[in-house]
Amino acid sequence: MNMRAPLARVRGHGSAKSGAHHWWAQRLSAIALVPLFLWFVASLTVIATADYATAAKWVGSPYNSALLILLIGALFYHAQLGMQVVFEDYISTPWLQVASIILVRFLALLLAVVAIVAVLRIAWGG
Repeated sequence: MNMRAPLARVRGHGSAKSGAHHWWAQRLSAIALVPLFLWFVASLTVIATADYATAAKWVGSPYNSALLILLIGALFYHAQLGMQVVFEDYISTPWLQVASIILVRFLALLLAVVAIVAVLRIAWGG
């Protein structure tokens, strides 16, 4: 029989006050991805048969390069948020959970930077 008070049983197991922020960030990034992804698919259908020079000119447009950078940022941010939830739900070892979250955040940042640099190099004629 447990003689602890109800407050003592739940202390340390309550809300960390960050769940709502994470939930909102994931929903807002998903909402941002919908029009960006629709624009991207529509644009790809237009330039799918174009040669490299035409595609590079398309990426070089300030409007298109800005939207591509927004798409890349929102995509990797949303992906790392989703992977964090999966790790928190399914990895029970605390050190492995934290290490996995840090690794995914680092990889998402690294890949986003590489993709953005690639867009900028094409846009600036590099």
